[in-house]
Amino acid sequence: MDAMTDVDEPATKLFHDTMPFAASLGVEALNSNKDETRARLRWAEHLCTLGGVLHGGVLMALADSTAAVCAFLNLPDGAAGTTTVESKTNFLRSAKSGYVTAMAKPLHVGRRFIVVETELRTDDGRLAAKVTQTQAVV
Repeated sequence: MDAMTDVDEPATKLFHDTMPFAASLGVEALNSNKDETRARLRWAEHLCTLGGVLHGGVLMALADSTAAVCAFLNLPDGAAGTTTVESKTNFLRSAKSGYVTAMAKPLHVGRRFIVVETELRTDDGRLAAKVTQTQAVV
């Protein structure tokens, strides 16, 4: 499977079952494992601001959902889940068509907190946003 183009149906089901909002946005998982989780979101007019630019909140939701699954896959034994306690986003360019792909990797996996870094890229591979997020272990 080409992780950049083929949808991973079981991973997409995990996204949608655990985060119905991700299903509403149309998030598709490309792969998910404890070392890297990838997902994408297709540009759609109803998700945009003026000028046909994907809304920053939509991009943050893609990053948050992808990081959450990455953190979930890194949970310590006995943990029930995670919740976002801090998120820092730098927007670098807009997305006006195609897909935005998120790639999340754990920076720190601890018993109480998991820190994940997520990059959002446009179809041409250019960095659209960089997100660092802390997830509390529940």
